[in-house]
Amino acid sequence: MSVCESIKGLSPYQGGKPISELQRELGLEQVVKLASNENPLGLGQKTLKAMQQAIVEVGRYPDGNGFELKQAIGDHLNVSVDSVTLGNGSNDILELIARAYVCASKDEVIFSEYAFVVYPLVTQALGAKAIVTKSKNFGHDLEAMLLAITDNTKLIFIANPNNPTGTLLDDESIHAFLSRVPSSITVVLDQAYFEYLNENDLAISWLKEFDNLIITRTFSKAYGLAGLRVGYSISSEKIADYINRIRQPFNVNHVAQVAAVAALGDQSHLVRSVVANKNGLKQLADGFDKLGLSYIPSSANFISVKVEDAPKLYQQLLELGFIVRPVEMKNYLRVSIGSSKEISGFLDALKSLL
Repeated sequence: MSVCESIKGLSPYQGGKPISELQRELGLEQVVKLASNENPLGLGQKTLKAMQQAIVEVGRYPDGNGFELKQAIGDHLNVSVDSVTLGNGSNDILELIARAYVCASKDEVIFSEYAFVVYPLVTQALGAKAIVTKSKNFGHDLEAMLLAITDNTKLIFIANPNNPTGTLLDDESIHAFLSRVPSSITVVLDQAYFEYLNENDLAISWLKEFDNLIITRTFSKAYGLAGLRVGYSISSEKIADYINRIRQPFNVNHVAQVAAVAALGDQSHLVRSVVANKNGLKQLADGFDKLGLSYIPSSANFISVKVEDAPKLYQQLLELGFIVRPVEMKNYLRVSIGSSKEISGFLDALKSLL
C-alpha cells in the first residue's frame, strides 16, 4: 500500500501538551497550561447560556451553510454574507485555501521564517514547494517576500500579529505590499489575534481594492471558544465560492455556530478579555525584566522569551506543573497569557529554576 511521498516526510502538528496528559505522566494534581494561546477568561456567560440551549438540538445536523453565523459575521464586519467562508477553526480555512490554489508540485507558497507552523504543513502535504523568507526582527520581511515571487508563486501567507513571535506589521506596510503583489497570486492575511489589537479594521476595506486578498480570523483566541473550533475567512465572493466548493458541508457543528453568534453579540466579554490580556502581557514582561531575560515584544496573547537552555527549562517547568510551548527559534519558549495568579506562579517557578 503506497502513500504520497509528500506525506511520508511530514511531521504531524503538535498542539500544546494537554493538562490531563501531564497529570498522568507526572502524577501532578495542579497544572497550569500556558502553551496554547487560550483565553484565560474562557467563554462569556451569554455564550455559555446559548450553548446550553443548543445542546438539546445536537441530534440534528447543523446548518451546512452556516446562515445565521455568516449573517452575524457579515453584520459585525459590514461585509456580504457571500464573502464569508466558515471553517473548523481557522486552520481548516488555511488548508482549504491551499487546496484551492496550489495544484502542482512546481507551485510555490511563500511564508516567513518563524511563522505559523500550519503554513509549511499544508504546503508539504500538497507536494508543493515552500519558499521560506528570512525573518526581520523576528517578523515578516515584506521586501524579501516580494523578491521571492516567481512565475510559479501561487500563494503567500502573512500572519499579523505573527505566531509564535507576536510581531506586528503596520497597516501602511501591508497595504503597500499588497499593491505590489501581482493580482494572479493569492495573499492570505492571517489575523487570528486581530481582536487584541483594538485598532481600526482597515484590512476589511482592502477587500474592495484587492481581489486576491483573503483575511482569516478565529473565535478561538479573544472570544474564548478554542475547544469548539470556529474560524472564518472574508474574501471576494468569487474566492469564497471556490473555497466553499471543497469545504465539507458540516465542518462547523451546531453548538459551535450558536456559540459564535452569541460571542459576537457579547462585546463586553470581548472587552474584558482584551483588557485582561493587556494586563497579562505587562505582568509577564515586567517579570522577565526583573529576571534579566530578553523577550520579543508581543501584540498577541503570548510572549516568546529567550532562555539559556530551552529544552531543559521546558522539561523542568513541566515537572513543576507549568506547560509552556517550545518553538522553532533556538532557546526560546512561548508563554501564553494566563490569569494573574497563573502568571505569578509561573514567574515564581521560573525564578526558582534560573
